[in-house]
Amino acid sequence: MGPFRASFPHMGNYDIPVVTLAGMLDCEIVPPPKMTRRTLELGARHSPEFVCVPFKYNVGNYIEALEMGANLLFQAGGGCRFGYYGEVQEAILRDLGYEFEMVRLAGGFTVLEHYNAFKSRNSRLNMVRAVKTYRLASRQTRALDLIEDIVRKRSGFELEPGSFDRVHERFLAALATTRTISEVEQVETAHRTELEALPTEHRDDLLRVGVVGEIYVLLEPFSNFFIERELAKRGVEVHRFSTVTSMIDHAGPRKHEHLRDIIAKADPYLRYHIGAHGTESVAMTNTLMREGFDGVLHLKPFGCMPEVNAMAALQRLSREHTFPVLFISFDAQTSETGLATRLDAFCDMLRMRKRKVGMGA
Repeated sequence: MGPFRASFPHMGNYDIPVVTLAGMLDCEIVPPPKMTRRTLELGARHSPEFVCVPFKYNVGNYIEALEMGANLLFQAGGGCRFGYYGEVQEAILRDLGYEFEMVRLAGGFTVLEHYNAFKSRNSRLNMVRAVKTYRLASRQTRALDLIEDIVRKRSGFELEPGSFDRVHERFLAALATTRTISEVEQVETAHRTELEALPTEHRDDLLRVGVVGEIYVLLEPFSNFFIERELAKRGVEVHRFSTVTSMIDHAGPRKHEHLRDIIAKADPYLRYHIGAHGTESVAMTNTLMREGFDGVLHLKPFGCMPEVNAMAALQRLSREHTFPVLFISFDAQTSETGLATRLDAFCDMLRMRKRKVGMGA
């Protein structure tokens, strides 16, 4: 095997901080091409039929990266079956005849874990450089999540079509060039100011909708047919609280404190942690219902066990409080047209419900 050429699966726009982290390897980085239908077709063709769709997307990403010459692949861990997907994906790719090394970052977001994984591939790496790189990648991630939160909440009311998307694209290009935390802060401030200055319309029938569910389907827009953008087109202020920043904040020693907090927020619908982000889905829906949101979308891959467990609690919450929750499962066979129809019907129902409540009925 020649010099390392490293690659990783796509997940939203987080390839920017991941490329920063991969820089610790002192080797060529091969980001996989943008997600397309071919990515899913490749993944679905070479994956077990009933495995969840994030597994299939990852396999598709790996095959496309290997075709581009990558020979060192990274896979993160997770709090569900995703935690052992790396071993299965490696076996599938080797059966297909590819030669490569795979690094599995098992769970958590600790500097030491990442340092050990990268040090095993680059003997010149030292802890000082690793900490500096980790801090830069973490700050890039926070900037990314902050800017995209503004876009989610305000782009549905823009007066000039495409104005938020254009600033967002410029922000991503600028963020990818940052090499220091100071540069990240400058890029974040400049684009946040620009976004907040964009003219938007005031709507009396504004809908506030939360999006909860499985983390991959939430964060990778291609896997959910860009559902947040579709909601914005329908005049919805979209709120999402699951981000990589929140995962970093709640990892390590703060994990147990976070778990106690979200179980308390999920009361009385859950008493124990149900794995992955299922507990968080119930806790956030309960919180959004109490804060007067108009509805919640619950997104999950088909067959996702933690989110299937969450559904029973969410259905009870919805029934007891007459609070609208739309459940959507994604797999390789999910129809984009069918999804658009369901979103139209959900938004129409929310507006009729809002008018009815406003008239005191």
